[in-house]
Amino acid sequence: MTGGRIGRRNVARGNKIKTDVDSLTMVIRRIIRENGREYVRTYIFAAFCLVLVAASTAFMAWIMESVINEAFAKKNGDVVWLICGSVLAAFVIRGASSYGQAVALAQVGNNLVARYQQRLIDHLMRLGVGYFGDTRSAQIAAQISQNVAGIRDVMNLTITSFARDLLTLIALVGVMVVKDPVLSLIVFIGAPPVLIALRYISKRLRSATRESIHINSRVLGSIQETVQGITIVKAFTMEGQISQRTSQLIRSAEERANRIAKLTERTSPLTETVAGLAISGVIAYAAYRSIYGDVLPGAFFSFITALLLAYDPIRRLSRLQINLERAVVNARMIYDILDEEPTQGDRPGAAELDAARGEIEFRDVSFAYGNGEKVLDGVSFTAEAGKTTAIVGPSGAGKSTLISMVPRFYDPVSGQVLIDGVDIATVTTGSLRHQIAYVSQQPWLFEGSIRDNLRYARPDATDAEIEEAARLAYAHDFILAQPRGYDTPLGENGANLSGGQRQRISIARALVRNAPILLLDEATSALDNESEAAVQKALESAMQHRTVLVIAHRLSTIAKADRIIVMQAGRVVESGSHADLSGSKDGLYARLQAFSETEVNDAEPHFSEDKKGNRR
Repeated sequence: MTGGRIGRRNVARGNKIKTDVDSLTMVIRRIIRENGREYVRTYIFAAFCLVLVAASTAFMAWIMESVINEAFAKKNGDVVWLICGSVLAAFVIRGASSYGQAVALAQVGNNLVARYQQRLIDHLMRLGVGYFGDTRSAQIAAQISQNVAGIRDVMNLTITSFARDLLTLIALVGVMVVKDPVLSLIVFIGAPPVLIALRYISKRLRSATRESIHINSRVLGSIQETVQGITIVKAFTMEGQISQRTSQLIRSAEERANRIAKLTERTSPLTETVAGLAISGVIAYAAYRSIYGDVLPGAFFSFITALLLAYDPIRRLSRLQINLERAVVNARMIYDILDEEPTQGDRPGAAELDAARGEIEFRDVSFAYGNGEKVLDGVSFTAEAGKTTAIVGPSGAGKSTLISMVPRFYDPVSGQVLIDGVDIATVTTGSLRHQIAYVSQQPWLFEGSIRDNLRYARPDATDAEIEEAARLAYAHDFILAQPRGYDTPLGENGANLSGGQRQRISIARALVRNAPILLLDEATSALDNESEAAVQKALESAMQHRTVLVIAHRLSTIAKADRIIVMQAGRVVESGSHADLSGSKDGLYARLQAFSETEVNDAEPHFSEDKKGNRR
């Protein structure tokens, strides 16, 4: 019985080793398949240079017999100059070849990093909003910055190890065998124990490396989040808590790094000991033959030179699998992102949407996050073209989720969203979103100047159009008051502007878009009264002649809407104008209005946030 369990464990262990090796091989093959053809000429040139390095290294060991025998034993002066010239030529060739391959591989490596960085950002832009809701943005950034060099390292390690180290070793071993087969046999006896030990070390290093990368990404992510939220950290005196939490991560990262260092460096005492035994044995044997056999020392010196020169490629090759394991772990984590399938790709044959009118219809729309409870349950209504439709209701009613259906941030589990009678699932997301301007509760601004941020909405917008949009958004005057006007660089997320100023720039950006549909997701909820008054004027300008869906925070905005949709627990419970709904004293809208003239969304506190912590 015990033997059967041991046998099964051995089989399982063998299968795991095979899987790990297959995984390593598959990643290397994928990297070579994706990039080898692109750089084939450069790699051929680098390989040629490395072959010259290997050949010149072996030549220096080979010629050592002639140096010792002809110059020192036989004292043949005529041959010395020829020997010296050939040694000089070998060093010149080796130096030039080393330079050529190093520059070529560096250029390819830098280009590989740049290409994969571009691939990653392009791929991230194709992923749905849901992916970023499930994955911390700081951790994504940290993972990319840490791991993207893994692709380069796999390629460069593969080329240099085979074209330089392996060829150099083969050439030097050839010199050793030719010069003295018996001595060569003494040296080769130490190889099997080294290979077995290296295999054991590389297996343990694989898991340690992946753990280290994961923890380091969490450390960098924590630091990034702390910097971004520094005002909250200081306001709530969180410095001690943040420091303690980050300290634990840093200590874990340090422990993993120390473990990796110990595992990696275990090869050094092993290879040094084996090399010491081999070289001392060779010296003892050669000295015995020279003393008692009267054999010229040239062949021995040639052999020992080859052996000593072979030590470096042997040491590098002995660490090859360990270094490859580390590089492949990094590369695999990059491919984890690149292999993430976009969940909202365009259907085959998807058409371009031209929303001439901009009418929006929700037809029996239901939605749930993952396997959770329904956030929307059979929602149906029409937002008429050119009119404003307000969506109100207590927290958790599904308002923000509903509005996110229009630009396809999420797709309904069932039902349809139509624009001008066209199901938006059948059109390209690019053409759909070009018909929409969006103002969120959080006015995100990006690196660059104020003008750059406004032009993101429509890259071909002229300066005159940008300034006109800023005037309509009541932003032009405060922009001109900035140190460099429209060319003033913004701090991180516009930190050098007030909340009201950032929101008005966000509204101006929506106006630059000049789209027939405008989505407003509680655009004034985070503002003080003075800022809200300015932003409200900007919104009134933005809403003219457009189809507007607005999640309202203030009753003053709701009252001016052409139609009001009242939601509760993911359903539409009331619909009508402000006057109609206010007259129904038993309705939810009337209760919300009576509870608070200013805080509509807090009217019924028992409607809580959903499980993801998002306000609906």
